[in-house]
Amino acid sequence: MRPAQARRESGRARRQRAAEILARLRQAYPEVRLALDFQSPLQLVMATVLAAQCTDERVNQVTPALFRRYPTARDYAAADLAELEEMVRTTGFFRNKARALKNLGTALTAEHGGEVPASLELLVALPGVGRKTANVVLGNAFGLNEGVAVDTHVQRLSRRLFLTEETDPEKIERDLMPVLPREEWTRFALLLQDHGRKICKARKPECAICPVADLCPSAEV
Repeated sequence: MRPAQARRESGRARRQRAAEILARLRQAYPEVRLALDFQSPLQLVMATVLAAQCTDERVNQVTPALFRRYPTARDYAAADLAELEEMVRTTGFFRNKARALKNLGTALTAEHGGEVPASLELLVALPGVGRKTANVVLGNAFGLNEGVAVDTHVQRLSRRLFLTEETDPEKIERDLMPVLPREEWTRFALLLQDHGRKICKARKPECAICPVADLCPSAEV
């Protein structure tokens, strides 16, 4: 299939192609998991905030000490901002991120008794939490498929696969949700992230060894 054909693809055909892409990626990455390390919804929401414009590997280096120092939302709310900045310095944009963690801890303490709500509507109302972060937390900490978390990998690969031609993450999500089974929304994002890191790389995708190359209108094989 070439790009021109993909643009004329029916909704049914796109769902069938998406299902085959999903099946092959599940086979290629059977142990897929979120790259961020966490043990609670609070840890995950804080780690996801830190992951903005930073690698998951770097965040995982920072969070063990951070989580020990601030085990509860109330601890983030009461944190000394300078100390918090120092703890997250290596994740980049550390002043903004430290302020975001503190503000998030304050809001969780004041509005939700220190607990992370298992609700998309309530999560996106929190400071520093957008739809992508909310989907990551709901899908991976609560097992709730409320949407598809569109990060840079999902954005790039879903466009290369012609499952969308949008560039805005929320519009991309709206295109992906109807062509995938709801119970696979969280997993599909994780699969695209793994595939994007290992094979479908930003600068030079390795189409010759890609398990979905024959399903990808952008493949160069």
